[in-house]
Amino acid sequence: MHPYSSGFAKPIKAVLRARLWYVVVMMVLGVFLVRLFYLQIIKHDYYRRVANAGHLKEYEINAKRGVILAHDGNQTVPIVLDQTLYTIYADPSIVKDPGRTAGTLHELFGGDSDDYEKKLRTKDTRYVVLARKATKGQKDALLTKKYPGIGAQEQQYRTYPNGALASQLLGFVNDDGAGVYGVEQALNKQLSGTKGELKAVTDVRGVPLAANTDNILIQPVSGSDVVLTVDMAMQKQLEDILKTGLDRAKATQGSALIMEANTGAIKAMANLPTFDPGNYADVPDASVFTNAAASTPLEVGSVMKPLTAAAALQKGAIAADAVHYDPAQYKIDGFTIRNIEEDGGGGDKSIADILNLSLNTGATWMLMRMSGSDDHITQAGRDYWYDFMTNKYRFGRQTGVEQGYEAPGIVPDPDNGYARDLTYANTTFGQAMMATPLQMAAAYAAVLNGGTYYQPRLVDAYVSASGKTTAVAPKVVQKGVVSQRVSSEITQLMQFTVQHHSFARGFDQNAYTVGGKTGTAQIADPKTGTYYGDKYNGTYVGFVGGAHAQYVIVVVVNEPKVGGYAGTAAAQPVFGDLAHMLLDKFNVTPK
Repeated sequence: MHPYSSGFAKPIKAVLRARLWYVVVMMVLGVFLVRLFYLQIIKHDYYRRVANAGHLKEYEINAKRGVILAHDGNQTVPIVLDQTLYTIYADPSIVKDPGRTAGTLHELFGGDSDDYEKKLRTKDTRYVVLARKATKGQKDALLTKKYPGIGAQEQQYRTYPNGALASQLLGFVNDDGAGVYGVEQALNKQLSGTKGELKAVTDVRGVPLAANTDNILIQPVSGSDVVLTVDMAMQKQLEDILKTGLDRAKATQGSALIMEANTGAIKAMANLPTFDPGNYADVPDASVFTNAAASTPLEVGSVMKPLTAAAALQKGAIAADAVHYDPAQYKIDGFTIRNIEEDGGGGDKSIADILNLSLNTGATWMLMRMSGSDDHITQAGRDYWYDFMTNKYRFGRQTGVEQGYEAPGIVPDPDNGYARDLTYANTTFGQAMMATPLQMAAAYAAVLNGGTYYQPRLVDAYVSASGKTTAVAPKVVQKGVVSQRVSSEITQLMQFTVQHHSFARGFDQNAYTVGGKTGTAQIADPKTGTYYGDKYNGTYVGFVGGAHAQYVIVVVVNEPKVGGYAGTAAAQPVFGDLAHMLLDKFNVTPK
């Protein structure tokens, strides 16, 4: 080995080591540069959002809810308005002094300081509601304190200037801003509009920094105004007449409505008892929120008989002037169907007698005739009558009226069930089936107007936030429910029935046409499945008009406590008062 060979090796190793470290350093530096590029360029927006998260707040901006209007003479007037109040809220992550803030909240809004403080200390949320419906004065008094994390949001709250008038028809808006019951629920989407959005960077107190470029604002779109078909004067008088009639009948519950026979437009509709939608939170019994005329089906009683006659006439199973021997009772499925004691016993009876004397046996006989028989009910008869009830009169399904919680009612199965023939015999006089007063009005309108079923409706027009008015035309659901001939025959038969009752003496039958039919329905006992022997609902369905029916009127009086039959003693007087009201004050077209 050369004596100096080892000396040359050491410098070479040092150079290699230095170069290696240089490479390592450059690689590490490269990693850092790549990482910095990734963080600062590629992930810039992400980390910017993270950095701003502590000061970025998102707000929903409520849209202005549409106004509800109704007709008042030749003009429309608002019957539901909005009032500007404030929701007080907190971002607990920003609140600095929960105890002191809670004390101020207690002074301004009442309530419990401990409850406020508990909300202000809530974890894992950036939004808690502290108070609703705060006035501008209360809101300003709080915000002048400049407590970190405390804010106020403007919100529109519903006001009902007419108090309880048409309350169940209208419904109300709850504290969450959602429409419930009535028109408010059915048209919540149209009325509520589209919420806006504000994403804003805030200071430490949660106040948005208006000049920050990260702020995003989407303006809300106001809801549409809604013009109802309701006539305010007619609605007020209907409610007064219904109240008087219930008091007279010693009843606490009832319903009434008036519908245009040729359009399906509802001009007035009410139930008692009622409530003030502006103070709905004070109501102890939520059942009064429901519009029973559209949402509470019942066994309607003998007001079904003209509809049974119309179906039989349409089939050609009977003639309007037919006379048959009525035995005063029928034995069906082991049960006896009888008439009221005023029927006069067995004997020849006309179709007019069946309606005027309200003969259950006569209605049963009409179903027998629809069965192709004079003395028994067949499957064919049940099927025909079922089809007429469900597809012509549209019982057992919702009408589509603009009401929350509309009920479909019940029509029994013609093919299955206990004592089917008896059940179907009972439906011909309004038992063993259930319909709402609104469904009855729509079915009667179709029979009386010449055979056109119009969808019941409460809306005349929508007015958009931009001011565009969209009229709502009458909607024809079905034509040919009955023929024009059958319509005319039922009109005359119902007029005959009114003329043979004493309350008709006040009507000018030379100038106007008034027809109707009473109903007295037994009330079912849910515990036994049978009927109470001493509880009845009184019903009445009728019409007023000139040469043709103009308005259909339906009245229900629940469990009246007066002598006589519930339909005649309790419901008929209400119909009479409503008929006179329409003839005297609402431009019924004379003959």
